[in-house]
Amino acid sequence: MSEAEHRTVLVPEGLAGERVDAGVARMFGISRTRAAELCAESLVMIDSRSVPKSERLVPGSLLEVTIPSIADPLEVVPELVEGIAIVHDEDAFVVVDKPVGVAVHPSMGWTGPTVVGHLRGAGFQIATSGASERQGIVQRLDVGTSGVMVIAKSEHAYSVLKDAFRQRTVDKTYHALVQGHPDPLSGTIDAPIGRHGSSDWKFTVRADGRASVTHYETLEAHRFASLLEVHLETGRTHQIRVHMAALKHPCVGDLTYGADPRLAARVGLERQWLHAVRLGFVHPDSGDYVSFESGYPADLAHALDVIRHAD
Repeated sequence: MSEAEHRTVLVPEGLAGERVDAGVARMFGISRTRAAELCAESLVMIDSRSVPKSERLVPGSLLEVTIPSIADPLEVVPELVEGIAIVHDEDAFVVVDKPVGVAVHPSMGWTGPTVVGHLRGAGFQIATSGASERQGIVQRLDVGTSGVMVIAKSEHAYSVLKDAFRQRTVDKTYHALVQGHPDPLSGTIDAPIGRHGSSDWKFTVRADGRASVTHYETLEAHRFASLLEVHLETGRTHQIRVHMAALKHPCVGDLTYGADPRLAARVGLERQWLHAVRLGFVHPDSGDYVSFESGYPADLAHALDVIRHAD
């Protein structure tokens, strides 16, 4: 992150009578909104006095502007995150239990905590392979999805695990509490997924989407909802949420994909009921099969109890 930029210029004749925010935007190549923000923060001075954005510029006046640096949205900020648990740690990889509300890595539009930021803050040495903001990342979980996931520590483990996810040889098991009762009670959803036409943040089943395969089995059937065990053959963004919504059985609490807000409120959920309970793969060094698990967090356990007692 660079330091704040300090600029001092004489107002040119060409900007005579211009509003301060418009003139600052033109002279320094920033947006007018950003220029107005600088005025509001008393970072724009004319002849040694702070000025409002609407004041008019006078040629020959001494204009001083301080432009604070803006954090790179993809910069990894070392920061310990409450709730992240280390399930397993060794030279090749680390397995974490990710809580809800935490992203796996920095991304555009996300300013909250991340798994990679936590690991860096805790002193973990992660593989350097991959883009700078997601080094060592071989899989992702949505911000609103909790559960077990693996991050590579060695370069060899990164290569092997990345390929295993690509070749679909990793066993990814989720539990999802969905509205109603899927028919049949067990089955496979083979439907391509692509971006939603009206939103960059949503996805949908569409003919020109990417191949997506979800296998599900009903574990418990209750009056208002069913608890499913889900195995992913592919790993598309929001895959389980999109596929279950396409069946008209969205995850309980998943208001983005059509869940009933009244039921979400009744069970006390502020996110979708979806949890990565188990992750199994061939160890990148030993060749042995290893498996790791995560129990339900408190909000999901409470919601499931409410559903069970509603019978």
